[in-house]
Amino acid sequence: MAKGFGIRARCQGFGWPRDPGAPEISRPATGSKRRFIDRAVGKLLFIAALAAIVAVFFIIIFLLRDGYQIVLETGPWNFLAGMEWNPTGRNPAYGVFPLITGTIQVMALAMVIAVPLSIGSAVFIAEIASPRTKSVIKPAIELLAGIPSVVYGFFGLILLTDWIRVAFDQPSGSSWLAGSILLAIMAIPTITSVAEDAISSVPGEFKEGSLALGATHWQTIRRVIVPGALSGISAAIILGMGRAIGETMAVLMVTGNAAVIPDPIYNVFSPVRTLTGTLGIEMGEVAFGSTHYHALFGVAVVLLFITLAINSAARVIITRIQGTQGTARPAPSGRMKAAIQRSAPYRAIIGAASRITCAASAPFGRLVHPGTSQRCAFALVSLSVAIVIAALGVILVEIIVNGAGAITWEFLTGSPRDLGRAGGIFPAIVGTFYLVGGALAIALPLGIATAIYLIEYTADTALTRSIRAAVDLLNGTPSIVFGLFGFAFLVLFLGFGVSLLAGQITLGLMILPTIIRTTEEALRSIPGSLREGSYALGATKWQTIWRVVLPPATPGILTGAILSIGRAAGETAPIMFTAAIFSTRFLPSSLTEPVMALPYHLFVLTTTVPGAATQSYGTAFVLLMLVLAIYLAAILVRRRYSQATVI
Repeated sequence: MAKGFGIRARCQGFGWPRDPGAPEISRPATGSKRRFIDRAVGKLLFIAALAAIVAVFFIIIFLLRDGYQIVLETGPWNFLAGMEWNPTGRNPAYGVFPLITGTIQVMALAMVIAVPLSIGSAVFIAEIASPRTKSVIKPAIELLAGIPSVVYGFFGLILLTDWIRVAFDQPSGSSWLAGSILLAIMAIPTITSVAEDAISSVPGEFKEGSLALGATHWQTIRRVIVPGALSGISAAIILGMGRAIGETMAVLMVTGNAAVIPDPIYNVFSPVRTLTGTLGIEMGEVAFGSTHYHALFGVAVVLLFITLAINSAARVIITRIQGTQGTARPAPSGRMKAAIQRSAPYRAIIGAASRITCAASAPFGRLVHPGTSQRCAFALVSLSVAIVIAALGVILVEIIVNGAGAITWEFLTGSPRDLGRAGGIFPAIVGTFYLVGGALAIALPLGIATAIYLIEYTADTALTRSIRAAVDLLNGTPSIVFGLFGFAFLVLFLGFGVSLLAGQITLGLMILPTIIRTTEEALRSIPGSLREGSYALGATKWQTIWRVVLPPATPGILTGAILSIGRAAGETAPIMFTAAIFSTRFLPSSLTEPVMALPYHLFVLTTTVPGAATQSYGTAFVLLMLVLAIYLAAILVRRRYSQATVI
């Protein structure tokens, strides 16, 4: 009765009387008008859903259009396998092999550092931590994802490279090692989050069976839970690789940017240059239409296809995992429990637990007592979490302690002077809000409309799968590629120039996948019984969506919007070539003018303006606090929504 009354209450706008027992029932208008509105809304939502496919199509087309000419000029083999990248030399060379090698080297070492720390953190959160500890550790690790990449680069350039130089007695700390350490820290939240979800999704019956056979908690984790979650952990590592390969600003600022292959190949103190770093350094200075210009777009094409291949592999694995979970996670009672017990995964895992117990009971089956082994393992797992939290703490303390002293009223409300060494950052703060606000105004309606169409208006068809694939491809596209697309299509082809509008559209495309995915999840969480009750009361599909489905899904949609705001506010690469300028005393008066932005201002201050350390710390502090406040708001909204759902 309560649920039915709630549905009727939400449907008051359809024309039902407020008193359910009233003798006269005023039903909503019927006939052709309602059918026309429903069809019109469905068509509009379909058009919005095609935006993702159109965006992917234009990105690929414009990159290929400007990039294929270098292949025609040098040949595909010379371009991909050439050992020298020197576009501005007397005899220009356009071989990207050193750039590919540098990208893979930085990513590989970053994974060597990040994977054990991430898996250890995921195991700690999922299996060891108490609920109270988990409620603190998990958001803290997620905050690492909220730190803008340019702030990571600033931290690396100021502190990390200097530490490497002193600790290892090197002439310069800008190196392959510095880039890998930063990328490892940046990849940890992604790997930890996905791996923790995979570990938590292992059926509890497996764990209970192993413990019932005498295995210790650590033996169960090592031999039962981790093997059961191996596919999800693999997907987490692949996603972390994609995150590392697509990063621009951090590696650009700390790797030394020398287009050479280290000699010897394992020399981690050698400077290297990545594909993304090359685009960030050279694109702003290249002559339009030159061979160098086309070579850079060729680099972008190589980068795009590498990241798409990695993210596609992760998507395939995650899809298989979800399919397996969808058939293996019903309530384990009666026949279902018997079916689970007869299943091959269950027999294999219980067999592993049996072997653990047998080995533990054999006279020479163990050299270390299981209790001692468990204490050592738990200590190492706890140490991995401590290292991750310590990395977050060092970054926050370095920026906050040194940046808070630069915050004055003049700094927050004034305009920059003396190349940013004096004055304030007010135009950069306002410009950042202009960019983020415009991006959200573009992406939010498109994202919500696309998600509504995918969830409410269509089944699992080829078109639906194409739209979702396009969304996934957009989500995996490096931010620097969005910047190049905006430069080629919006700035040059459409003639927008470097302007606020070009930056807003570019950022809008970048955050569109996040809004679509979070809105989809929010809509899926609404029980189907609410929809059925609304239809039974005579509401149309659109009336049901508008009055019944969207209101309870609003917290989830709001979370996605907040996360998108945080990402857009901290990005530098997409606005470098489309919207941002370093210094101006005035705010933009129209969408056709360029703007200052906090991330780009910090990047230029740090890399090209000597004697601006105080202003750099102050800018980094303001940007960091802004973005972390946004991400913290998203975490609080999610937690409150989860608690409300449980209640």
